[in-house]
Amino acid sequence: MKRNMSWWPGFKTLDRYILSKFLKTYIFAIAMITVILVVFDYAERVDDFTATKAPMSAIILDYYVNFIPDFINQFSGLFTFISVIFFTSKMAYQTEIIAMLSGGMSFRRLMWPYFLGAFAIMALSLSLNLWVIPTSQIKCEEFRRQYFPKKKNEQFDRHIYRQMSPGEFFYVRGYNRSNSASYMVLERYEGTRVAEALEASSVKVDPKTRHWTAERYIIRRIDSLGVEHFEQHRDLDTLIDIDIRELGKVDNVVSTMKIEELNGFIEQQRAKGSDSINIMEVERHCRYAYPFATFILTLIGVSLSSRKVRGGTGLHIGIGITLCFSYIMFNRVFEEFAKSGSLPVILAVWMPNIIFAIIGIYLYRKAPK
Repeated sequence: MKRNMSWWPGFKTLDRYILSKFLKTYIFAIAMITVILVVFDYAERVDDFTATKAPMSAIILDYYVNFIPDFINQFSGLFTFISVIFFTSKMAYQTEIIAMLSGGMSFRRLMWPYFLGAFAIMALSLSLNLWVIPTSQIKCEEFRRQYFPKKKNEQFDRHIYRQMSPGEFFYVRGYNRSNSASYMVLERYEGTRVAEALEASSVKVDPKTRHWTAERYIIRRIDSLGVEHFEQHRDLDTLIDIDIRELGKVDNVVSTMKIEELNGFIEQQRAKGSDSINIMEVERHCRYAYPFATFILTLIGVSLSSRKVRGGTGLHIGIGITLCFSYIMFNRVFEEFAKSGSLPVILAVWMPNIIFAIIGIYLYRKAPK
């Protein structure tokens, strides 16, 4: 018994022609802007490279090789959109689209090779987001901290306050890459008041064992009447259940985690009652939402540029860039809503896709049939 393959429109010479134009234009656009970016970035940072004596092999292999994937991925949707509009409007201007539709091809069928190209780009973007970029970000950040003077102390905030569990809070001041800090406080709350606090200066931590040590420390207890009792001790050596990664800036930390690590870290922080869960959830959902937008932007691009109009390619590209930057702006705005808790994270992150999917469907219905 033969299977029903009506959903599969096949892959004909015309499909190969459109798909080839799509991917070649996309790759060319990405390659050109990447070369321009590298040239300008190198010109801007050459003084830092010279001052810190960064070897050329490290500049290329540790910095640019790891920096470029993130840049490509950030603007993949924009370049997909521009690529689709550029060659489709050119085909429309040369009446190729009209010839295809007049020959009996439906507009829906015309979309097939475009969506194949969009799927390939989405798969690449998704792989970069989930696994490749987090690894490359680690290497890139290590290079920046070593060779960019202004980046040396940007990994950690001056004052770090974290919740370890309900009722237990950890504060550290002046934490640095040598795993030491100028001051540390471990507080336990009963209701809204501090019941007990451990304070120490000039502390060090072993990242593997999570043991914090100091020559001297104070234990401060506050009874129910509000009276404080102090105890001075020597040779602090205590286990504090806090991952060293939690001490870094949240945005920087989660951007260096593969998706499996990020999922585990979010669950760990949720169990501790962390107030940074929204930031982590935004990072997780964005890794899926941005690649999926490739389909939406492709639909808008084809629907918008398939009609022959006065002004040709230039007009289409102008409208397309306006829409694309509007999409990027919507993303940034809704991300901030999600991080602040003004909207549920999943709704806020996916809202730009929903809005532009509606625009895409509208333009698709208005496209020449």
